[in-house]
Amino acid sequence: MKIEIPGYVKGLMDQLNQNRYECYIVGGAVRSLLLDLPVHDYDLTTNALPEQMKEVFASYKTIETGVKHGTLTVLSAHHPVEITTYRKDSAYQDHRHPDAVQFTSAIEEDCARRDFTINAFCYNEQDGLRDFFHGKEDLERHILRCIGDPEQRFDEDALRILRAVRFAAQLHFQIEENTKQAIFHKRELLSYISLERIHEEWNGFLHADTCSIYLKEYLEVFTL
Repeated sequence: MKIEIPGYVKGLMDQLNQNRYECYIVGGAVRSLLLDLPVHDYDLTTNALPEQMKEVFASYKTIETGVKHGTLTVLSAHHPVEITTYRKDSAYQDHRHPDAVQFTSAIEEDCARRDFTINAFCYNEQDGLRDFFHGKEDLERHILRCIGDPEQRFDEDALRILRAVRFAAQLHFQIEENTKQAIFHKRELLSYISLERIHEEWNGFLHADTCSIYLKEYLEVFTL
């Protein structure tokens, strides 16, 4: 399949490719394109390390928004685009952030650390759509499913509990049974999440036109 890539994004990808680095559009942008929904932000991922990215984009305006975590923001035709080095999971101690950032050269390892199968797509024109965790099947069936063990995913980052319910409400998806059970089993971990982040997820959830249905089903999560 072929996805239309905006010129300001394609230019950045081409710049990395010309310097012999891989680059993919990753995550929510690909999901939205597959669902024919508008894309507000394009995130890119690459095997180039942060210092290598700085060299590649030396002639661009860049913002070091999270270089120590592998992310460089590059301005392309006045559009800010975050480009992040492939990363893999490390241990989580605070139920929100990894203890350390570990870079990897493997795109599959980068996708494996993501939350849900429908958020783990990556795409470029050379390889097309890469879907390591059967996310397209879940997308077609309107299913939200964690990658791997859902209890482990929520234990790593408890904000994923609220993200799961928000995504389900916004997309009109059903939450896969094991993921659903883990949401209830791990809901007390939300005490580790800042009120600001909880408010952001709650606000997004309330703007979903089917939020009342999911609010009733997941009331125990919201009233913790």
